[in-house]
Amino acid sequence: MLVARSVALFVVAALFEIGGAWLVWQGVREHRGWIWIGAGVIALGAYGFVATLQLDGDFGRILAAYGGVFVAGSIAWGMVADGYRPDRWDVTGALICLAGMALIMYAPRNH
Repeated sequence: MLVARSVALFVVAALFEIGGAWLVWQGVREHRGWIWIGAGVIALGAYGFVATLQLDGDFGRILAAYGGVFVAGSIAWGMVADGYRPDRWDVTGALICLAGMALIMYAPRNH
């Protein structure tokens, strides 16, 4: 149950961070305006808050593991939001990043 909670928090964090960055991108690069940029900034702040809800208290570990989720989530976001089509190397890289995340977060440790 703790792993499921942790994974769910990583997914929510990814939605806020990737979504926030995408909103800022749309506001600036696609000239959609300050409302999009502001919504993106709020979402990015929410990402920072969600990351604190992980049970592990090591900031470095949480952020390092989240990096793998960010990589895979960014590819998925691009597919859904922008019609991006990843190639086999994108998919392979994302899977390697997710495997790294799993090792960092869920490998047994002797504390």
